[in-house]
Amino acid sequence: MRENETKKTLPEAEADGLIEGRNAVIEALRSGTAIDKIYLAKGETDKTLGHIASKARAAGIVVVEADRRKLDNMSRTHSHQGVIALAALREYVSVESLLENAAAKGEAPLLVVCDEISDPHNLGAILRTAECAGAHGVIIPKRRSAGLTAIVAKTSAGAVSYMPVARVPNIPSLLKDLKKQGIWVFGTAADGNTTLYNADLKGPAAIVIGSEGSGMSRLVSENCDFLVSIPMKGKISSLNASAAAAILLYEAVRQRS
Repeated sequence: MRENETKKTLPEAEADGLIEGRNAVIEALRSGTAIDKIYLAKGETDKTLGHIASKARAAGIVVVEADRRKLDNMSRTHSHQGVIALAALREYVSVESLLENAAAKGEAPLLVVCDEISDPHNLGAILRTAECAGAHGVIIPKRRSAGLTAIVAKTSAGAVSYMPVARVPNIPSLLKDLKKQGIWVFGTAADGNTTLYNADLKGPAAIVIGSEGSGMSRLVSENCDFLVSIPMKGKISSLNASAAAAILLYEAVRQRS
């Protein structure tokens, strides 16, 4: 059996993307199954769990320590043995490949950077809009962020299959690198110094969307070239993260048409 067939037929890889139990997770790691994140029971000194953690980290997989109650709530089998992995629906790509994709199309890069979007429904909606708007890629942080899980895939209505996603250790560092490569960074902020319709999104652009609760972090905000405010005419002062992403993306589409 070829390796990609092995990945598809792992019985533990349920529709919800959970892989539970020590043997199941070890087998998933061994076979090269795309894994988004691994949760390990906090305070465990078991050698097998230690082996799983070291093997996962060596493969660049995020390992999160969680208390047993969280693992119990996540579990579908009720026999997680202190470890649950979340399968990724597709492999992550490099930021460089996103820029190469734009260059190959002869287009100015249009990227979406998600600063700690933790709600998988929001990330899925952002992926869907980014794909429809013709963005060249979405970038998320390795930690404190939803990943390419089954819920994200479902919410994206299939966009996860077409929209490449890069995952980086540090968003402020990423923004510094993008700016060195001539890409303008536009953050969304209620008190922004640039209004939506004055923002020039025709050139190389990265649109930064802050987290659902607190918006962009201070370091991320400080690394934006422009802080863009969206006109708010009602009594509510903020928009859902995915709605804000859609508004900026389609203003970019309008300007680039």
